Amino acid sequence: MERCPWSTATPEYRAYHDYEWGVPQRDDRVLFEFLVLEGAQAGLSWRTILEKRDGYRRAFADFDPASVARYSDAKLEKLMLDPGIVRNRLKVWSARTNARAFLQVQAEFGSFADYLWGFVDGEPVVNRFRSMKDVPAKTELSDRISKDLLRRGFKFVGSTIVYSYLQAMGVVNDHLVSCPRHRELAG
Repeated sequence: MERCPWSTATPEYRAYHDYEWGVPQRDDRVLFEFLVLEGAQAGLSWRTILEKRDGYRRAFADFDPASVARYSDAKLEKLMLDPGIVRNRLKVWSARTNARAFLQVQAEFGSFADYLWGFVDGEPVVNRFRSMKDVPAKTELSDRISKDLLRRGFKFVGSTIVYSYLQAMGVVNDHLVSCPRHRELAG
């Protein structure tokens, strides 16, 4: 199988590529998980985050936004000592901020999935890139979503982070056309 070139470095990357990345996701818990993980990844490699994913699940209540929204300042300070996650104060504290904003979006739209997928009329954007150099770091779509998320109080949701999130959650299919996953996910 000719996978997307970025996915071949480790067995974890291959599994992530083959079974998760780019699969259209409408489960709010998973959408919250990746919102936290993509924000944590800012400035770091995705490999670092994948290696700490279990630590994040433990630290952030298996990504239950209602639980994370109730985290006290003391709980967040305790997480700053947890080697199972990236111990960046802004990133750790943003998880609670984002959980609260996430719950507000759910209340307004019925689900975070309805909010997110509303930007693309419920259908993935299927790109046809032939090379990794063709894949953009951000787009007009990620600019719009980023701006709206920031307006709603979310943190670590710049356009580049949002575009990576859209790729991971399958809102955008950026598997290269040579990758079998492109065809599988394009329907």
